[in-house]
Amino acid sequence: MELKPGDKVELLDDELSGIVQAVDNENVQIKTGDGFIMSFPAEQLVKIQDDIDQLDLEDFDFEEVIQEKKPDKKPKSSRAKSRDKKQPPMEVDLHVNQLIRSPRGMTNHELLNLQLDTARHKLEFAIRNRIQRIVFIHGVGEGVLKMELEYLLGRYPNIKFYDAVYQKYGLGATEVYILQNP
Repeated sequence: MELKPGDKVELLDDELSGIVQAVDNENVQIKTGDGFIMSFPAEQLVKIQDDIDQLDLEDFDFEEVIQEKKPDKKPKSSRAKSRDKKQPPMEVDLHVNQLIRSPRGMTNHELLNLQLDTARHKLEFAIRNRIQRIVFIHGVGEGVLKMELEYLLGRYPNIKFYDAVYQKYGLGATEVYILQNP
């Protein structure tokens, strides 16, 4: 699929969408709904269409989709639940250099908002997907991000948060435990 400027796209592994601004080699620059210009490899993006009438459904195999959606006949093992508790937590590195290529031209306030938006999106992803533990790596610094992160986490009723394991993360990480409803 060839992307061109003006196409609406979504990121495959995240809840991020935007409009293609430029395409160069393998990278595509998109402008998000928040007005940020971000660059992604083309294979991580999928073109979306607003109008159902524009979709080409003639060659679409609905039977294949129905077969994929049918539940397996085998009952699921109850052992998987006990294994979930021992799985390592999901890690989210909130360092700016891990979130964007270059912070050039962005104010400290904009960078902090980017980090907090990323934390909120990842936390809501974990809640939706019933991931029980998540570690936000924020670093030590002056403590502004940690304080803002704790304020954000305090607004969610079904979570507990605390400093992550010192031996692994030092003082620069916060672990979140999400209480799951049965």
